[in-house]
Amino acid sequence: MSLIKPFRGLRPAAGRADDVVAPPYDVVDRAEAKALVEGRPWSFLHVSRPEIDLADTVDPYDSSVYAKGRENLDRMIAEGVLARDTDQHYYAYRLTMGSHRQTGLVAGASVEAYDQGRIKKHEFTRPVKEDDRVRQIDTLNAQTGPVFLVYVANPEVDGMLSKVTAKPPEVDVTASRDGVRHELWKIDDPEQLAALTAAFDAMNAIYVADGHHRSAAGSRVGNARREANPAHRGDEGYGYFLSVIFPHDQMQILDYNRVVRDLNGHDRDSFLASIGEAFDLAISNDPVKPTRSGEFGMYLDGQWYCLNIHDDRIPQDDPVARLDVSLLQANLIEPLLDVSDPRRDDRIDFVGGIRGLEGLEKRVDSGDWSVAFALYPTSMQALMAVADAGEVMPPKSTWFEPKLADGLISHVLD
Repeated sequence: MSLIKPFRGLRPAAGRADDVVAPPYDVVDRAEAKALVEGRPWSFLHVSRPEIDLADTVDPYDSSVYAKGRENLDRMIAEGVLARDTDQHYYAYRLTMGSHRQTGLVAGASVEAYDQGRIKKHEFTRPVKEDDRVRQIDTLNAQTGPVFLVYVANPEVDGMLSKVTAKPPEVDVTASRDGVRHELWKIDDPEQLAALTAAFDAMNAIYVADGHHRSAAGSRVGNARREANPAHRGDEGYGYFLSVIFPHDQMQILDYNRVVRDLNGHDRDSFLASIGEAFDLAISNDPVKPTRSGEFGMYLDGQWYCLNIHDDRIPQDDPVARLDVSLLQANLIEPLLDVSDPRRDDRIDFVGGIRGLEGLEKRVDSGDWSVAFALYPTSMQALMAVADAGEVMPPKSTWFEPKLADGLISHVLD
């Protein structure tokens, strides 16, 4: 069993990438997706969010939604907007967001390796979202949303990707929505394909960074099809899920911040006094963007505060408990604000760092939320340590930017 495998990518035909490429299905809601496809009949959102082509009253999980997605995908192929490569390839994929740039490998990732824990995860999945991806993959007979994987930076792999990307890309498109540049190169040299496969086979593990529902769904579909196929060989497309794999040292993880609706019966003074049991607290004249682990910003009643957790509150031997999201939860949000289950409690919400500290101020200043907390971003090393320990990250611990595009490349299961 190879950890990764080349495949025949389904891609926009020459000159059609600008018409097709779309944001990931899960970063836009129904209304935003509908607005984004105005005047764009070939946007991949017609495949990834096909409810936009149905009445607003149709439930997004209705069977007609998945059928519409398959209809739209078939139409894009029939009209020559999408075409499938005739041979199996890997692909180099580069993302550029401002001054940040990262280059990874597009590949099929082994379902068997995922099931055996060689492709390591760090999050729980929600059944309704996982079921949705299963139905989408099954109906389309394709995986259209890539899973974001990470490998420990490897000079051999990094060198091969550098060599491939030294020439002009086959696809070069900048998304109008966020200004992120997406470049794609096809890798077709047999020696390079074999060398990349061997280099990944020599790795102990790779890690799911983003896309836990998509990888879990890919596993479920692949296993169901294997069990239903008496002539199963082991090299079928359903045995692999679409992925883009980046080196860990090129990742950009942004902060994932918190807002809480009320102070759980505290007035401001008693709340601030209680915080002092676990944190050093200081008023700040400027918004507080934490510069290191253990430091937090807090916005309350129009005022920013800087919080530094006491050293004796930081566990030394637990990779989950020492995460900043865990420290804030265990020492402030749960004991003082009585939010014990952030997955289900509607008194807490999460704000991606891409929205900046202004996004936190806006929430609190609206009057709908009482207090906001700015966190230092979780490191890639911390994420891998949690995965290596077989543990699970707290909810909303990481926000990866930039995001992978939908429609740039898809993986057909046969």
